[in-house]
Amino acid sequence: MPRPSRLPRTGPLAFRYRGWVALAGSKVVGTGRTADEALAAAQLSQIKGSFVVVYLPPDDSPSLELPPLVERVSRALPDPAQVWLVGGSVRDILMDRPAHDLDFAVAGDGLAVARRVADRLGGAYFALDESRGTGRVVLRVEGGQFTLDFARLRGQDLTDDLSGRDFSVNAIAVGLEPMGRVFDPMGGQADIKDKILRMCHPDAFVNDPVRTLRAVRLAAQLNFRIERATREGAREAAPLIANVSAERIRDEFMRALGGRKPAACLRAMDSLGLLGHVVPEVGALKGVTQPPPHVHDVWEHTLATVDRLEALLSVLGRAHDLDAASEFALGYASARVGRFRNQLSDHLDRQLSVSRPARSLLFFAALLHDVSKPETRTVDAATGRIRFLEHEGRGAQVAQARAAQLRLSHDEVERVGAVVAHHMRPSLLTQPGEGRVTARAAYRFYKAAGAAGVDVCLLSLADLWGARGSDLGQDEWSERVNTVVTLLDAYFTHREEIVAPPALLTGDDVMTLLGVPQGPQVGAVLEALREAQVAGEVATREQALEWARLFVTGGQG
Repeated sequence: MPRPSRLPRTGPLAFRYRGWVALAGSKVVGTGRTADEALAAAQLSQIKGSFVVVYLPPDDSPSLELPPLVERVSRALPDPAQVWLVGGSVRDILMDRPAHDLDFAVAGDGLAVARRVADRLGGAYFALDESRGTGRVVLRVEGGQFTLDFARLRGQDLTDDLSGRDFSVNAIAVGLEPMGRVFDPMGGQADIKDKILRMCHPDAFVNDPVRTLRAVRLAAQLNFRIERATREGAREAAPLIANVSAERIRDEFMRALGGRKPAACLRAMDSLGLLGHVVPEVGALKGVTQPPPHVHDVWEHTLATVDRLEALLSVLGRAHDLDAASEFALGYASARVGRFRNQLSDHLDRQLSVSRPARSLLFFAALLHDVSKPETRTVDAATGRIRFLEHEGRGAQVAQARAAQLRLSHDEVERVGAVVAHHMRPSLLTQPGEGRVTARAAYRFYKAAGAAGVDVCLLSLADLWGARGSDLGQDEWSERVNTVVTLLDAYFTHREEIVAPPALLTGDDVMTLLGVPQGPQVGAVLEALREAQVAGEVATREQALEWARLFVTGGQG
């Protein structure tokens, strides 16, 4: 794509043409919706020589109604004509989506502008990138917290800045003086209307390979179609992901997993050759067959599990889809597990690291829950029986290693490992037709899994559904859902009775009153006592002492 020149500010040209125009000297020889179209039109003309392509914004374009906060920002600026609202915030406003992060481009020092806005509006100021003149303002206003970023223009002018962005839908600017005037050199408004994601220029992905992952995420988030040239550009640039920092890959990938249609994102990343550069371990899952009642190979089962997990969360979240619950599996899960919607939403929204909710970690664990099945797969020579012995334990190690390589925090690495390590446990707590999970079994489950046990419950449902597909039996599903309900009830409703009961005795009590020497036996006594307490066998300190005395002497336990 030709690089645009600076805009002509005066002269008859500014009044006769609007949009992209190609010039031969001072003569217009081509026009178009995009710079490429204008250049192509010029090349078809009879004019010889080189051409200059410029963008002329229409004077009569309708003004965009902006949030009141933008007007407050404008009043705080010494020269609002030199500041524009840009990027995803404009896209979201055009699509009637909430915009809590506002990005501004500044013809000057973004740091100074951000500091002034923070002072005038009573916000907190942060210098994000001094070398690029980028500052941030965090404001608390009625309706929530807003983040305002002010960045120096990249390039010679606004057209240069916008044409260097990732996608046309993110390359729209709105002026603050006059307020609301739209500046759209890349045709982003038309692409929003047509639901198309289009790169701004052929080097968009080469200049920043992480945009390949962002393309997939945005297409899913906005329900857009990635146009052909953009898809091919992403595929060609896929190997360049290796040149991007792990932190930037992590941020974009985890946002995709925590957003809309994570299974579709994973499939698209795989088809574009991106996924293998982010999570190379999943490549070995393809074609690894599994025994009945599995209906997919390991890779397709993994995608099905992620897809079913998303479906389950759509009916189990605070904002839930009642229409989806008309299907049996979702309907039964909604009816039985739905009473924990608020607690589940709080759990999944909780951040173990800044800006990364636990929801994205759950989907990351779902992606890797069977990652070690290829290496643990065995086939009995006599019977042909296929087994994956201890795949969950080995898988936890692999998942943690990948999480660490993506620079997830220590707590996040531990959470992912725990979910993968224990994802089989809910299926082992009861036998078909045996009934409910005991309090002792629930206690042991959470002692092993910790807070990740909640995630394990959700993954267990998705795993079973993903394994059976349309062959999912009502009895099997009901039993698994009931197991999960018992476990979640223990965690959210009876935590002090089952998950974390108050201690009736201390280690000193065990040593001084029962004569147990210092060492591992003290912990063993206390742990056995806690299980007895959870099971309702003891409730007071006196009962605990008697129970522990019998346990130590071999009369009980």
